[in-house]
Amino acid sequence: MDLSVTHMDDLKTVMEDWKNELLVYKFALDALDTKFSIISQEYNLIHGHNPIEHTKSRVKSFESIVNKLMRKGCEITTKEMKEHIHDIAGVRIICSFISDIYNVVNVLKQHEDLRIVKVKDYIQTPKPNGYRSLHLIIEMPVNLTNRVEYVKAEIQIRTIAMDFWASLEHKIYYKLNNDVPKQLTDELKEAAEIAHYLDEKMLGIKKEVD
Repeated sequence: MDLSVTHMDDLKTVMEDWKNELLVYKFALDALDTKFSIISQEYNLIHGHNPIEHTKSRVKSFESIVNKLMRKGCEITTKEMKEHIHDIAGVRIICSFISDIYNVVNVLKQHEDLRIVKVKDYIQTPKPNGYRSLHLIIEMPVNLTNRVEYVKAEIQIRTIAMDFWASLEHKIYYKLNNDVPKQLTDELKEAAEIAHYLDEKMLGIKKEVD
């Protein structure tokens, strides 16, 4: 009986540790949401144009983190989590135009409280399936009551057209259990090219208007 109680106490302690660690990532997202709101409002005031249509954010679930650690062959600990998983906190920024994406990145580069660790530009170099987006891994401080923690987060920046394509592609793969016939993958890639053409066309129209 004592062993069972001890085991339950240990389990409770472990879960509390995980809960506290994930809360720090939630605080990081809160800070990023504020940052992007300020960028939107100030950019609009200066340039008369808001580069950010809207944002979505999420903290990975405990189950998703465990699955990813297992796939990487890591131990299921918060230490391994912080070292090997950099998209626990994730933000998706949706922009109107391709140019807005790079404008947002340039603004972020000027923020002293945020360090860009890695850039993956799938707009200049799309994935084989046609996926386009710009991914950043950033590191930022989270000021807690008794310490400062530095956490990493992933920021995905894409246009409305890119997001539309990616969302529907994900739904199709999910519905077909990732077993998508070649005919459909070819059609999806063609649709991605059409979405990119639309982005380029709208950017051209914007430049004419400006």
